Amino acid sequence: MKKSYLNIKESRIKNQESNRSYLFGKQILSCIFFLYSFVSFGQVTSVIDSTSIKIGEQITYHIQVEADTTSLVVFPEGQTFQPLEMIESYEIDTLKKRDKYNLIKKYGLTQFDSGAYTIPRQKIIIGDKTFFTDSLKVEVNNIVVDTTKQGLYDIKPIIEVKKPSSNWWKYLLITLLIIGVVAFLLFWFIWRKKPLTEEEEIALLPPYDRAKLALKKLDESHYLEHSEIKEYYSELTGIIRKYLDEKVYDHSLESTTDELVSRLRLLKEGNQIDLSQETIKNIESILKRADLVKFAKSAPDIALAELDRDTIDSEIDHVKEVLPEPTEEEKLLDEKYREELERKKTRKKIIITVAISVFLIIATIVGFSIKYGFKYVKDTIIGHDSIELLEGDWVTSEYGFPPITISTPKVLKRMDSGIPEEMAQQVEVAMFGYGSLIDKFNVVVATSKYKNLGENKIDLKQSIEGSFKIIEGTGAQNIITKNEEFVTPNGAEGLKVHGTLDMPVLNSDKFEKGKYVLLAFTSENVVQQILLLWKENDVYADQMVERILNSVELKKAEE
Repeated sequence: MKKSYLNIKESRIKNQESNRSYLFGKQILSCIFFLYSFVSFGQVTSVIDSTSIKIGEQITYHIQVEADTTSLVVFPEGQTFQPLEMIESYEIDTLKKRDKYNLIKKYGLTQFDSGAYTIPRQKIIIGDKTFFTDSLKVEVNNIVVDTTKQGLYDIKPIIEVKKPSSNWWKYLLITLLIIGVVAFLLFWFIWRKKPLTEEEEIALLPPYDRAKLALKKLDESHYLEHSEIKEYYSELTGIIRKYLDEKVYDHSLESTTDELVSRLRLLKEGNQIDLSQETIKNIESILKRADLVKFAKSAPDIALAELDRDTIDSEIDHVKEVLPEPTEEEKLLDEKYREELERKKTRKKIIITVAISVFLIIATIVGFSIKYGFKYVKDTIIGHDSIELLEGDWVTSEYGFPPITISTPKVLKRMDSGIPEEMAQQVEVAMFGYGSLIDKFNVVVATSKYKNLGENKIDLKQSIEGSFKIIEGTGAQNIITKNEEFVTPNGAEGLKVHGTLDMPVLNSDKFEKGKYVLLAFTSENVVQQILLLWKENDVYADQMVERILNSVELKKAEE
């Protein structure tokens, strides 16, 4: 009997050990499946990349579907992952495997409260069938902040911020020098009244004086000395023809001898000019002799050539004597002609000046565009608020207590926090800023010091949500958030929230896309925040934000 009792007891012990082994194995399998957060329903598979995250950190939720090429697949949309918040929905990745498609859909999820959360089942429709993923557990942990290394110091006295010296006068001097050089060159080569050349001075003489001067120059030539009779007669007849062309008959130069003589006789018969028959005959005789010299190679002696020269000199005098005096109308027309000629010269100078100036401007713009980029040159010439801030004199200063050291394009001015009086008894807020939500660029630095916290801890998430409520209160819409850790250049750790939003346009019901960055730091009973807002497509604002973020410094943690 005793032996039987022992056998039964041993049997029970073995069964208990077997049950324990079974339960232990089941727990191990459960842990494995939990750690991998993996569940499969044939065609649908879901997985998350981490089951434990920090506040505000992103996890990626994967849904993988295997379906026929003809099947319609509908993935979850919207905030179906509550209590976790979906911050981004990625494009579907598609892989083809034989006659099927392998579809992968990713979602970015986060949570700003610590605790244990369960991602609910997600509904996926494939064709006319509905599938559900399994629910998944996620642990959200607090960010550990070492408050013992955040020192407190006395308030520093207010100091005057001196604006750094500027070199604007150098750029102004260089610009004026270049303009002066260009203006001098334009004046010297275009607008300056240059000394007249000999040809220009001769051209300004009256026809009679010009003819007399031409005869004098013919006497000084060496045609007759070198027996160049043809050239001599060509010059001589050219003198009388030019004079007649300007004062008597305006086709004298291109007319033949017979045509010119016929015209002179016709003018005499018409009483238009009182030329004597002897004058006409002398001119005809010399012109025909010149034709014989030029075309028949006749060679009269030098004495006859000199006599013909004197005859032409006399006949020019005779023609001048019989020419009627110009009427007042002719004088007026001549004066108007000279004025019109002067206007044409001035207009030509203006056109040349404008053309050279435009060419120099275009060449300068092209040169700087090649070196710095056309957009930069355009914004510099036309003007751009952001580029003026970026290239202006930046100021590095400390704001609030504990102090936040930051470099900004302008000095931040103290702002009214606008908190109710009942809250002012619980929290002390020091706020400094530049710009506003409707401006091109906005910077705000705020330090909140809580009173009578006791053993309670500061809820950083609640502080950040309060900042977003203020932003929404100024008219912003569609705020999208992303979260990540942020470490200042001197080692202070905090939270960085950034994303996009719709900013209101001044004096309009319209909105424009913008970006923001919110930095939050906490130590003991203090929350420090830095908010930056700017237009989405402003490349200069992007550079300013990067420069500001790289300049942020809090009190270094003591080693």
